[in-house]
Amino acid sequence: MAFSIIIVLYVCIGFLSAAGSVFISRKLFSAKVEQTFFALFLIAIAGFYLAFTAYFGHEGAWQLETGAVIVFAVFGLFAIRLPVVLIIGYVLHGVWDVLHEIHVHCGAHLFDSQRATDLPLAYGAFCATYDWCMAAYFYTRRAQWRAAWARH
Repeated sequence: MAFSIIIVLYVCIGFLSAAGSVFISRKLFSAKVEQTFFALFLIAIAGFYLAFTAYFGHEGAWQLETGAVIVFAVFGLFAIRLPVVLIIGYVLHGVWDVLHEIHVHCGAHLFDSQRATDLPLAYGAFCATYDWCMAAYFYTRRAQWRAAWARH
């Protein structure tokens, strides 16, 4: 029961964080800068898994987690100019978060236990919620972003 309550709380925090990100980015950034910011942010949020690997001391997780960061970094770089890549990148990162949450906190062995890092309780639920909300927002902004890049 406590686990369920914690998950619900972190999902709510994910929604609120996404709402705040949308509000602030719309106020601060032009369309081009907004897309670029969130593309580079994808790289940064993927990097958290390297921090967790170091913190939890899972030496066997470095290869898997570094590989995932590289994949998300490539998505982030292409997403600077391609809104659809940004949407796909955030959706996939949310899936990555959920898989980690299930693997670490629900006892499912989705990865080789020596290869995936631990993460704080409900981090995956929070991050997946944030990622998927942002992907939905990016979907609504894709036409404005394409138009902004077309104007040069």
